[in-house]
Amino acid sequence: MFNKMSNSNNINYQRILDKEIEKIKNEGKVPRLLLHSCCAPCSSYVLEYLSEYFEITDLYYNPNISPKEEHDFRAAELKRLADEMNFKNKVEVVEGRYNPEDFYEKVKGHENDKEGGERCFICYEMRLREAMEYAKKGGYDYFTTTLSISPLKNAQVLNDIGKKLEEESGVKYLYSDFKKKNGYKRSIELSKEYDLYRQNYCGCVFSKNHNQIDVDN
Repeated sequence: MFNKMSNSNNINYQRILDKEIEKIKNEGKVPRLLLHSCCAPCSSYVLEYLSEYFEITDLYYNPNISPKEEHDFRAAELKRLADEMNFKNKVEVVEGRYNPEDFYEKVKGHENDKEGGERCFICYEMRLREAMEYAKKGGYDYFTTTLSISPLKNAQVLNDIGKKLEEESGVKYLYSDFKKKNGYKRSIELSKEYDLYRQNYCGCVFSKNHNQIDVDN
C-alpha cells in the first residue's frame, strides 16, 4: 500500500498530460476516456478541459461517501452538471455501485488515521481500481480520476496508484495534476456559474468526524 512517498515527488504531471494531449491532437483521433469523478465541483473543470480531446464516460463511484443521502445528492449534481454544460465531444455520466461495506472493510484499522494519510490512500486505490476495471471491460483507451484537482488530495500518490494499475491491466492511465494551470480556481468559477452544491467534508464519516473541511466548501 502507498504508505510511503515514492521518488516521484518532483515529477510534473501536468507536463506529462500536456505531452499526451499533444500526441492525441497529432494523431487526429478522439480516444475514449473513463473518468472517475468524486463530485460535480471537482469534475467541472476536468470535464471542460478533457472533453476537448476525449470522449468521456464519467464514472461516479464513491462508496466512501456517507450517508447514502449525501452520496445520492452528489451523484445527482454531477448528472445535472453534465446535462447543463456544453462539450465538444460526448460526455456520459454513469453511476457505479454503492458498496460502503467494502470501503469499511478495506479501511479497517485505519479509522483514526489523519486525513490525507494511509486511510485516504486505500480509498484512492479502491476507487481507481474500479475505474480501471470498468475501463478494461469497456475497451477504453485511458482511465483517470478528478481527485488530483483538490489541494488536499495527494497527486503524487494518485499517479503512483494509476501507474501501478496501468501496469497491472494494460489500460493506459492518464497522468494528471488538475489543480495546475489554475484548474482548481476554474472549478470554483464553474461551481458558482452552475450553482453547484459544494460539500463541507470530503465524504467519509471519518473525515466528517475529524472536521476535515474539503476545499470544495
